[in-house]
Amino acid sequence: MLRQTIAANFCMLICSAAVAQNMGAADIRAQLVPQRFTTLSAELGVKIAHIHVREGERFKAGQALVSFDCSLQEAQLEKAKAQVFAAQSTFEGNQRLVKFNAIGDVELRNSEAELLKAKADQSYLQATVNKCQIAAPYGGRAGEWRAREQQFVQPGQPVLEIVDDGSLELEFILPTSALASLRSAGKFRVLIDDTKKTYPARFVRAGAKADPVSQTTKVIAVLEGYYPELMAGMSGKVRLFTK
Repeated sequence: MLRQTIAANFCMLICSAAVAQNMGAADIRAQLVPQRFTTLSAELGVKIAHIHVREGERFKAGQALVSFDCSLQEAQLEKAKAQVFAAQSTFEGNQRLVKFNAIGDVELRNSEAELLKAKADQSYLQATVNKCQIAAPYGGRAGEWRAREQQFVQPGQPVLEIVDDGSLELEFILPTSALASLRSAGKFRVLIDDTKKTYPARFVRAGAKADPVSQTTKVIAVLEGYYPELMAGMSGKVRLFTK
């Protein structure tokens, strides 16, 4: 039994080393992908007044990317504010009159209801006006524009693609037999074809399931450090189990 256990352990070591060697020499293709990317869309049926960033330009979180022509909505908001002021004055006046029994409780409650309605209309129009500008949800770079200045867009129409390239992920397909060795090693390097340079990377997680036919699974890693010459879409070769 002891000899069998020793033999089995020795076999496992030899097999692991063989897998590591084979995977280190294998041509494993990997691609750089952004952690966050999306297509921003219009929420109103309005005309684009101004585009604040050009394709490829960087922007910060919260920065205005697109402004719409909302002169009509802004005028409606001002009207709603005036109606709130009038309703507020009526309600406050009725509060004083009811103390002298000049009006009944019904009139007071009706004036309060009109005030609440006016405030609701103002809140609705304020929310509409707030959508007259698209702000960046996070920092990154502007991608392809789907619309242009002075173009009328519909609600839900794509306007701009944005990419967060501050922290790029590395995706590649790995045989499941080498997954345990990669988890143990943790770190590896990748040669990017576009720059002809190698970069340090760190294993993050594997896919939720393996492909039963090819016996492979998707692996996600991150580059250690920031390299301004890299961008999403670049690809290269993974060098596993190498210093």
